[in-house]
Amino acid sequence: MQTPEARTEALPAATEPTEPPSPAASAWWRSAAIYQIYPRSFADGNGDGIGDLAGIRARLPYLRRLGVDAVWISPWYPSPMADGGYDISDYRYIDPVFGTLAEAEALLSEAHAAGIRVIVDIVPNHCSDQHPWFRAALAAGPGSPERARFWFRPGRGEHGELPPNNWQSVFGGPGWRRVTEADGTPGEWHLHRFAPEQPDFNWENPEVHAEFESILRFWLDRGVDGFRIDVADNLVKDPELPDHDSGPSPWADQDRVHDIYRAWHEVLDGYDHDPVFVGEVWTPDPERFARYLRPDELHTAFNFPFLQSPWDATALRTVIEETLAAHAPVGAAATWVLSNHDTTRHVTRYGRPDTSYALDGRRVHGVPADLPLGRRRAGAAALLTMALPGCVYVYQGDELGLEEIEDIPPALRQDPTFFQTGGEDLGRDGCRVPLPWGDEAPDARSWLPRPAEWAGRSVREQSADPDSMLGFYRRALALRSARPALLDGGFAWLPARPGVLAFARTAAGTSVRCLVNLSGAPVPLPEHTEVLIASGPVDDGLLPGDTAVWLR
Repeated sequence: MQTPEARTEALPAATEPTEPPSPAASAWWRSAAIYQIYPRSFADGNGDGIGDLAGIRARLPYLRRLGVDAVWISPWYPSPMADGGYDISDYRYIDPVFGTLAEAEALLSEAHAAGIRVIVDIVPNHCSDQHPWFRAALAAGPGSPERARFWFRPGRGEHGELPPNNWQSVFGGPGWRRVTEADGTPGEWHLHRFAPEQPDFNWENPEVHAEFESILRFWLDRGVDGFRIDVADNLVKDPELPDHDSGPSPWADQDRVHDIYRAWHEVLDGYDHDPVFVGEVWTPDPERFARYLRPDELHTAFNFPFLQSPWDATALRTVIEETLAAHAPVGAAATWVLSNHDTTRHVTRYGRPDTSYALDGRRVHGVPADLPLGRRRAGAAALLTMALPGCVYVYQGDELGLEEIEDIPPALRQDPTFFQTGGEDLGRDGCRVPLPWGDEAPDARSWLPRPAEWAGRSVREQSADPDSMLGFYRRALALRSARPALLDGGFAWLPARPGVLAFARTAAGTSVRCLVNLSGAPVPLPEHTEVLIASGPVDDGLLPGDTAVWLR
């Protein structure tokens, strides 16, 4: 939070407005509102306690009423679920727990009929150790073409008992697992940047390139509208596999990764329904990040610095300016996201004394949160993200104001992070608890337990209350969709008091101003003709703290 001393600073200056994009640049994805579905936790259509395609299909009217343009569905492929579906054993089918390929095709058709596009996850860095390729690699033995599709190496030490290098897994512990050879002896090691059950593909191998281009075509032929690319900057490794103690990592953001996305872009160019790539790119350098967004590579990439930013006017303005500046040279659309299936829900983060997220790479657990304060800030943050130029993401449950659930019993936890860190990091289960719809049977099963207090935050309860968070999201998304200035308009900062963000979006002679008061005290509203929407009460011409407003 800003200190009292910070509030004595001079008013931030206005800026010259940026030009709105040309009509040719106004593709659907440049300003879309996209809703993330984590399928296990969205909606259960058959009563087995696990979300599925039948549940998604049944809730399409809900999504249409919410006002989103597209959904991004986390992996729906067959998986042993060692990492919540991101360990894939078959990239061309649907996990039976979710449904069938025919149901997926029906979902695509029904979503399109409802005016909703469908983006699906693709995971090209690694697969499941149950994937046919990896099983064949184990059977074939050292030096085989089958093993060349992955990173197999002999171990170090007198008997090969040590990993080939010192790389660590993102989930904790060594990044290598030793395999048992067909004759029963300890053998080579395979690289896994994530769970041991997730062997990394070797993108030095042309067979890997050909396989994934084929997978893209398989789903595009069925009408998928795009792909969210998991850990998009991690595919290419330094082939020498050197030890790493400091400096640029040899497993991420290697220059040759861009060759992959240029080839993939050519695949998409062969389809006329305007499909899109969305990259999960954690590269911190803005210039290197922007390289992924060149016109012949990815269309958009997630804006993690914005998600990680504390609830502070100076910090947020800085990341907004840096985001827009990084995207401008390559003509890319920015993305604005507050939470996803891997991060602590922002209602909880914004209610803590430290409102940032994992700036040092570590999640924070067990810190008390003022949830009413967190929800007030979350509403203001929603209006901020929806007013900024680019596309906005809504993670399932954001629209209900759901918080992180941290008291899941250890016996029920499923995230590999929890197990690989010995419980030191509780992992991501807390943001993946199934949504409360309010029409579940009293004894309904759930793969992760829903807290009893969520009954009051269910879709049924909030749908009956126009002043609920759900009602607020519906109004805000409808206004955004109806206002050209908020979709394709130019952007300019406006003068504002310290602790306040103020900017205008302008198109076709109309303007919408967004003010976000992150200070601890009310501030006067500027002259206006209409309050379009506010995240909280706006009385006597004052904008309360932790509140946002759109003005005309």
